[in-house]
Amino acid sequence: MAEPTTADVDFLVIGECVADIVRTPGRPDRPHAGGSPANVAYGLALLGRRTALLTQLGDDPYGMLIRSHLESGGVDVRTDGRTVSTPTAIVTLDAEGRASYEFAIDWSLAPVALPRARHVHLGSLASVQEPGAAVARRLLREARTAGSTVSYDPNVRPALFGDRLSGVAAVEHCVALSDLVKASDEDLAWLYPGIPVRDSAARWLTLGPAAVVVTRGGDGAFALTATGETTVLAPTTAVVDTVGAGDSFMSALLATLDGPDTLPAALRTAATAAAVTVSRAGANPPTARELAAARRP
Repeated sequence: MAEPTTADVDFLVIGECVADIVRTPGRPDRPHAGGSPANVAYGLALLGRRTALLTQLGDDPYGMLIRSHLESGGVDVRTDGRTVSTPTAIVTLDAEGRASYEFAIDWSLAPVALPRARHVHLGSLASVQEPGAAVARRLLREARTAGSTVSYDPNVRPALFGDRLSGVAAVEHCVALSDLVKASDEDLAWLYPGIPVRDSAARWLTLGPAAVVVTRGGDGAFALTATGETTVLAPTTAVVDTVGAGDSFMSALLATLDGPDTLPAALRTAATAAAVTVSRAGANPPTARELAAARRP
């Protein structure tokens, strides 16, 4: 990955924090720190990367819970200084551990000075929910101009996506700004109904990124580049729930590509990280030691 002359951090993640209130039939509600970008930042920090998160957090119990969680993993939490209420999401788990979401989120990020980072990642609602999305995209452009490499995960949440046409345009704007894009097959199917997922991914590749990675849940993942397609299978594991699996995949993918590994090796590592995450409750990504142990034959 490209590197500015001097960098304050390895990775800067831009995006929302969310208090995930996990609701399972017959059990008390369980609050957890969440939000796709926050999960990615936490996963990167657990894998030993110097990581900062630019976000919005309220000075309330949920905000304190999230900040404490992120800082316990080594994330440098930075905000725009605005007074906000911490966003929440009711996460309802079905009998098979699959998650559905109901959100209460206001994303109003103000312009701030960015720390110098070798790589900047933008994710989820922060890229499409106005007025903060326009600021986030502008910060992404500034980082790219300063020499950072860029990644993006739309992590589509239909309930908060707003107008589809303007949302798709915002997503494609971010795709065009990125070196690496990751999306799920469900993301692409929702964004482009009736179009085969591979065709949509191939079209994204023409917008500018060097690689487009598509996750397919238990069916693994594939990556498209100018030289062809790479496919990886998902490791077999007992699924507790799928909360945070895609974010864990993203963290491990970025952390692995930050070293000497090739894209196929990075995909295998990312799939392993996601498998570890789904084997236990909540958005609970592996540490570097846990990931290394899981990768052993």
